This record gives sequence, C-alpha cells and structure tokens, in this order.
Amino acid sequence: MDIAVTIFLTDETITPTRLARELEQRGFAGLYLPEHTHIPVERTTPYPAGGELPPEYGRTLDPFVALGQAAAVTERLGLGTGITLVAQHDPIDLAKQAATLDHLSGGRFTLGVGFGWNVEEAADHGVRWDTRRALVRDRMALMRALWAQEPTAYRGEFGSVRASHAHPKPVRKPRGPVVGPRTLVGGAAGPKLFAHICEYADGWLPIGGRGLSESLPALRAAWAEAGRDPDDLQVVPYAVRPTPGKLAHYADLGIREVVAQLPPAGEAEVLRALDGYGALLG
Repeated sequence: MDIAVTIFLTDETITPTRLARELEQRGFAGLYLPEHTHIPVERTTPYPAGGELPPEYGRTLDPFVALGQAAAVTERLGLGTGITLVAQHDPIDLAKQAATLDHLSGGRFTLGVGFGWNVEEAADHGVRWDTRRALVRDRMALMRALWAQEPTAYRGEFGSVRASHAHPKPVRKPRGPVVGPRTLVGGAAGPKLFAHICEYADGWLPIGGRGLSESLPALRAAWAEAGRDPDDLQVVPYAVRPTPGKLAHYADLGIREVVAQLPPAGEAEVLRALDGYGALLG
C-alpha cells in the first residue's frame, strides 16, 4: 500500500523542500497540504475536532507555492492539496495554478477538493454558506472547460468563461466525466457528497478513515449508478494515524493509498515521525 503524508506546513515548521526530499528518499508516495487563507479572530464557528483551534490553522503556507517548491526538488513524489477550498478561489486563476503545477511536476498533482468548515473565513471571500456546495460544483465545471483539449465555453449559475486558449493542460487524459488533474473530494459520507464525487472526481478523501466498512458500499452503488467504472474509484483515507492493523483493514476494503498525519513541527520532530512511519512502508 502507498503511504503519503499530510502536514500543516507553516512559517515555523520544517520547510517544504527539506520535507519533500526526505519523503522521496525514504519511499513515501506523496505530500498533501491543507489550505486556510486566514482565520478571523472574531470567530463563532466551532473547531470541528473540538476544543481550541490549533495555532497552525492561521499560519499555513500557501499550498500551491509550497508544492511548487516540493516539485522542484523531487522527481517521483506525489503532490496534492488536502484540501483546496475551491469556493474561496477565482476558478479561472485556480484552473491555471492547478494545470501549471501538474504540468511542471510531470502529472504528479492531485487536487483535493473541499467545501470548508469556517463560516467566517468563507464569508470574507464573499461565499454564501448555504450555497457553497453548489458554488464548488459550478467552479469545478468551469475549470473543466478550461482544461478541455479544445476551447470550450461554460456558463453556470455562479460564473462563466468564454471558449478560450488556456495552456498548459493537465497531464492526465479525460477519464469518464473527469477532466483535469487527479481529483479527490473530501468530506463526510452522504448522498450529497457522493453525488459530487461521481460527477467530477476520481474518488474520495475521507478524513480519519473511520466507518469505511459502512459507507463504501453506498459510494460504490452511487458510482455504479452514475455509470463509472468500478475499477476507477479511488478512496484515500486522509490524516490517519496508521498502524499495521489499520493498513490491513484498508487493504481488505480495496484501498491502495493512505495519507498519514505528521505533526506541525520543526525538522527534528517531523523526521522522528517519519522514522516511525517508515516501518510501515512496503
């Protein structure tokens, strides 16, 4: 099984280049980075994990800039966002960023798509909370138009783009309804999330990886109903604390990649964590 990692890289942690080199040398499959543009001080949205919001949420590096550095010092390491808050981006700019990173890395980029949890952060970007999922769906469709091989126009509920010359193109060829880089959608299991996955993604990023035995049959049923090839569905448990038992359970479910959580720490602590995970590499 492939083991990738995720970490809140900040201005106080190990650097992207140092971490990326270590991951590739040690045989890890990829590096996924989260995104928060800012965390408003006057915040009423509770932290989903409970308790106080950890300080690293307000210090995260821009994931595309950090992954660009990681791409420049590696040759094989997968590079992903976990996740990109698509509703908080101009989709034309985001399509260019994603395609450029995928092109320069030789097709190593995975776009992790998320809907967000921080109402105040999203509001500062002009996002209406009750329509954010529809907004993400619309923006993904607009980006697919820009990623298409031929100039393609798109007019949606929230945005539009003329048929345009837009290069570079993502490396991966279209597969079913999916156009663009490898795309995984994060979020809690349910019909709405699974509809998004089946419409425009390659699979699911379930945070924590709990409850997959119960939720995977529903996702696979929705996938089949959408006419997608069962062999193409990718499920990547995200931000997990891997153990041999967990990895064996995931393998029994047909899962081929898992993303382990690293501490948002300096070089010495992060490298110790990698030493521990290294024993799980196949």
